[in-house]
Amino acid sequence: MTHSVRRIGRSLAFVLPVVLVLSGTLAVTSVPWAGGAGDSRMLTASSQNVSVPAVTRTPQDVLRDRLLADLRAKDPGTVLTQLQREVEARPSLGRHCMSIARALGRAAVDRFGPTRAQQYSKPVCDTSFAAGVAQRSQGS
Repeated sequence: MTHSVRRIGRSLAFVLPVVLVLSGTLAVTSVPWAGGAGDSRMLTASSQNVSVPAVTRTPQDVLRDRLLADLRAKDPGTVLTQLQREVEARPSLGRHCMSIARALGRAAVDRFGPTRAQQYSKPVCDTSFAAGVAQRSQGS
């Protein structure tokens, strides 16, 4: 009798896990959130256009945007000093210094008015800050 009980136990030990795995798999695939082959509500990672290239920003654009943001919190003299230090530290930004200083001059006029903005003028980038102040003051 012991021999037949062992045999039944071994058979159950082998068959029971197989039955449980198969029944669990069938139960999971039959629920509505699993989605069928023709179900269009199911989202996939490739459902959106992921081939759009990321927008790369040039170092001069990053510097200009950062300095314009600093101009909102600081005076133009401090921001012009920062510009001068950045250009000295990274000479490749030198050819963009004039356009950045002009943008700072225009922004300074918007914030402080033409007379006060002109007071902060420094000889950074061939007085481009002053040129930006003058352009904005004339309405350009």
